[in-house]
Amino acid sequence: MAQATTPADDTSALTPDAVAAVETRIRPYVRCTPVIGLDRADFGLPAGPLILKLEQLQHSGSFKARGAFANLLLREIPAAGVAAASGGNHGAAVAYAAGVLGVPARIFVPEVSSAAKVRRIRGYGADLVVEGATYSDALAVSQRWAAGSGAMPVHAFNQAETVLGAGTLGLELGRQAPQADVVLAAVGGGGLLSGIATALAGTGTRVVGVEPEGAPTMTSALAAGGPADAPTGSVAVDSLAPRRVGALTFAVVSRLVDDVLLVGDDAILRAQQALWETLRVVAEPGGCTALAAVLSGRYRPGPGETVAVVVSGANTTAVNFGG
Repeated sequence: MAQATTPADDTSALTPDAVAAVETRIRPYVRCTPVIGLDRADFGLPAGPLILKLEQLQHSGSFKARGAFANLLLREIPAAGVAAASGGNHGAAVAYAAGVLGVPARIFVPEVSSAAKVRRIRGYGADLVVEGATYSDALAVSQRWAAGSGAMPVHAFNQAETVLGAGTLGLELGRQAPQADVVLAAVGGGGLLSGIATALAGTGTRVVGVEPEGAPTMTSALAAGGPADAPTGSVAVDSLAPRRVGALTFAVVSRLVDDVLLVGDDAILRAQQALWETLRVVAEPGGCTALAAVLSGRYRPGPGETVAVVVSGANTTAVNFGG
């Protein structure tokens, strides 16, 4: 029987209530990750409240576990199992969720995926295929395999369940830090950013995205008025560099997100090192890209403003930075 189709950018299913319903469904399978309250002076900045959401402590090492479980618990899974393409974190999350739920999974990653992420995927027992130079290449191979095998594709960002799953982070953060005036989160394909913006819609908390200058995917889309090809060169290429954002995530971001900022690779690496030196927190480059906007001055808080920053992932082999 043919399934009804909806426009790729239909956001009608993406509401705060829908995020809350998904949170109830996935709660037994995901961690409530902690927040830590700091003073921006801890990082050598002018004094002011700073909150870090330590989502790198989530199962599989990133926020992606939320969207993975949302997909596998809310959609009908065929006998062939699931297929996912990923720079690494989404693939690790889908592999982890599939292992927990007893679902066959085949994960496609590009050659730029870090060794840490590849090891995680293999360790969770999924079939791993390394194919192509970029995420987009791996995605194309994954889509062909899913079409031929009957497996259910689990998109890293342009899927309602993925966005709603990511949104549970925003809902959780809203309860943990209701005093936050603004939340900063990294942008790759836009799943995390659009999920947080959906969860916090109507609360008065602003949401700001941050992406690498070398992979300005959402910035390019906003300038073009829709998803558009963008460069994919960055130190965070294995987590924040799809060729283009999705129609769904673009529709949410363009409507609900206050701003999207760009930061350079040097700023990202300085933020990574600062997290380690100040807090002994390990994060991958993509995981501390949002913090880089604060530490570099690219985002300047207003007087008395409370800033919350999502540390979104830690699948890296770097642990001491020479410290």
